[in-house]
Amino acid sequence: MQEYIDNGTSLGWLIDRQNRKVYIYRPNREFEILDNPEAVSGNPELPGFVLRMGKIW
Repeated sequence: MQEYIDNGTSLGWLIDRQNRKVYIYRPNREFEILDNPEAVSGNPELPGFVLRMGKIW
């Protein structure tokens, strides 16, 4: 994911279905880990976009 960020991506989600975790990557910040979230918000990079995780898990 760091390679994507280094090449200009402003938001990256790495979804670990097996462990039900979402890793959120943004430039110049430490990555975040969400444990079994119901939804993941794209704000502020994607205003109003929400990924519901129910069908993914």
